[in-house]
Amino acid sequence: MADPSLKPINVFDYQALAEQRLSPMARDYYNSGAWDEVTLQANRQAFARLQLRPRVLVDVSQRELATQVLGQGLQCPILVAPMAFQCLAHPEGELATARAATALGVGMVLSTLSTMSLEEVSTVPSDSPRWFQLYVHRDRGLTQSLVERAHSAGYQALCLTVDAPVLGRRERDARNRFALPAGLRLANLSALTGPGIMAQQAESGLFAYFIEQLDPSITWEDLAWLQSLSPLPLIVKGILRGDDARRAVDHGVKAIIVSNHGGRQLDGAIATLDALPEVAAAVGQSAEVLLDGGIRRGTDVLKALALGARAVFVGRPVLWGLAVAGEAGVKDILTLLRDELDLAMALSGCAELIDVTGDLVKDIADIYPTNS
Repeated sequence: MADPSLKPINVFDYQALAEQRLSPMARDYYNSGAWDEVTLQANRQAFARLQLRPRVLVDVSQRELATQVLGQGLQCPILVAPMAFQCLAHPEGELATARAATALGVGMVLSTLSTMSLEEVSTVPSDSPRWFQLYVHRDRGLTQSLVERAHSAGYQALCLTVDAPVLGRRERDARNRFALPAGLRLANLSALTGPGIMAQQAESGLFAYFIEQLDPSITWEDLAWLQSLSPLPLIVKGILRGDDARRAVDHGVKAIIVSNHGGRQLDGAIATLDALPEVAAAVGQSAEVLLDGGIRRGTDVLKALALGARAVFVGRPVLWGLAVAGEAGVKDILTLLRDELDLAMALSGCAELIDVTGDLVKDIADIYPTNS
């Protein structure tokens, strides 16, 4: 966006403005991927490659975007992804994000590594899904306490991240020796002993935290223990294979988030949109399937729904909105994506979400096959 005085009209305008406002360390932390950032780019490229096949002469004078996930209502098929350290973007951090999500009828997942506590965020009333994202710590008592606190505070589901037994190497963070600025805290982990997220000699504080605190030994067998701690339905985030998705269902998981951690863990991993059809086919109606990674336009949401997602998660764009205008910026980001989805549905001949089916999309590689 050439003129910073103009109101942003899309996610990319917000990105440009946010990068002017964020500190270099915060900007790189939010935007970076692992190693060469191949998977980070692949998430976006997958959406560009998938082409829409619109239907015509369909009555789309009225559109309905409302849906449910795990029986919980959404005004549109969008949730805010769990993202750490939102106070790096704005002093109100996760509180501002929660208020914006509530106002738009959008779901939100709060990160274990939030800079506002799960109890603080729970004071924001919401009729939409409010879930808690969990990392399993070596201290299983601490992990149990997080689950019990989330249940007591009214969170409606537990979202276990399964693609981070160790932290992927994010070279931008390593160069910056990423650390939380003075005054910011791991709000959910006040009882934690150890280094926290502090500057290290040759690596990021976040990398040191993962090595020190998180448990790389967690396996499928641990899901039963987690489920025994509360009645909250268990969701797993970080599935990219059909066989893992099926195994999750067999272990009682109620929903699966197809995710590669925003390209921040294993570089070279498959794009989430490319992994989605296999996962959706593997679980069928046994669990709900959701997707994150690379959502920037309403047409991206439409394509994900067509390939089998019930809803999508939005990550970095929310942080850009937060950095630019706090709660109002997050509201605008979510409104832009919702309105773009509404327009894309109308132009594709879809009056309801049930009309968004697999025949609406085609991979460009199938349209223009390369010669072998």
